[in-house]
Amino acid sequence: MRRMLLLLIGFLLAGGCTASSNDGAQQSLTIYTARDKDEVAHVVSLFTAKYPKYKAGVNIITLGAQAALDRLRAEKSNPQAGFLWGGTLQALQQAANEDLLAPSSPANANLIDGSRRDSRGRWYAEMLLPEVIIYNRDLLKPDQAPKDWDDLITPAFHGKIVVRDVMASGTMRTIFSAMIYRQYAGTGSVDAGYEWLKKLDANTIVYTPTPDDMYLKLDRGVGTITLWNLQDALIQPLKNNRPWSYVIPASGVPVLIDGIGVVNNPKMMEAAQEFQNFLLEPHLQAQLAKDYYQIPAIQLADADKPDWLAKLNIKEMKIDWDVLSQKQTEWMNYWSQNIKGKGGR
Repeated sequence: MRRMLLLLIGFLLAGGCTASSNDGAQQSLTIYTARDKDEVAHVVSLFTAKYPKYKAGVNIITLGAQAALDRLRAEKSNPQAGFLWGGTLQALQQAANEDLLAPSSPANANLIDGSRRDSRGRWYAEMLLPEVIIYNRDLLKPDQAPKDWDDLITPAFHGKIVVRDVMASGTMRTIFSAMIYRQYAGTGSVDAGYEWLKKLDANTIVYTPTPDDMYLKLDRGVGTITLWNLQDALIQPLKNNRPWSYVIPASGVPVLIDGIGVVNNPKMMEAAQEFQNFLLEPHLQAQLAKDYYQIPAIQLADADKPDWLAKLNIKEMKIDWDVLSQKQTEWMNYWSQNIKGKGGR
């Protein structure tokens, strides 16, 4: 009896030591993201300072929205990531519907408009991305730059447009789908939208495999115009001294959701939820708006908005995002197979 008692005490002591060790053990979190590398590094450093158990345990893998979705699909039976930081509405919905994302309840979810978060909590908008026209101001004067989307398909800009590879980019897929939707909404036909993209293809000099390639070609004058998001239009000239200016198209712009979600990976779920809560804290979102020209999806008090955001005036293009989400894959596959690289033929 005494021997059994000693064994039981020893077992309990060992269990206590193990629990104590685990409480202070190094934790890990893998994040798939397409966000600005400096912004990611800054946020991760703040997160690990607040939660030292993750110090040196956060692994960042940079992927575009579509590439991240494809990777999550491939890894579904053995998830490698814990958190998806950045994705279009369409990519997030697809990931949620395929059980790649898990329900979660971040502390500040109530500050995000209901139309910009999943009803089951599988994804949340983190920031809003108005899509604009960017041009090289060293090569185009403001009065020479396009003022609206339809200006892009005129002969004046033949061979002057550089485009990020559409099929690999959630942002570009959504921009191109929005260009089709403008025509489709009124007629129920895609013909005019496809014709518009044919004319844009005729004016496009190159499709680049990555955003960085697009930036460099725009800098060097390989193309003088591109279609991209307002955040990069604002931050890249400041951070990397790029000779860019931008135009907010007069007829209205697609405003994309760039969202986040906890990956359906039990091994990292606790870490992912802690990171999500941290990321959606209003004071951090206000700081990201100030330092990285990010438009937060959460509601900020007017006093917390940086000056540029308080003054921003954007006409949002009216889009039925459910329809666009349903049609996007079909439309973009058609573009890839029948329009891309054919010079408008």
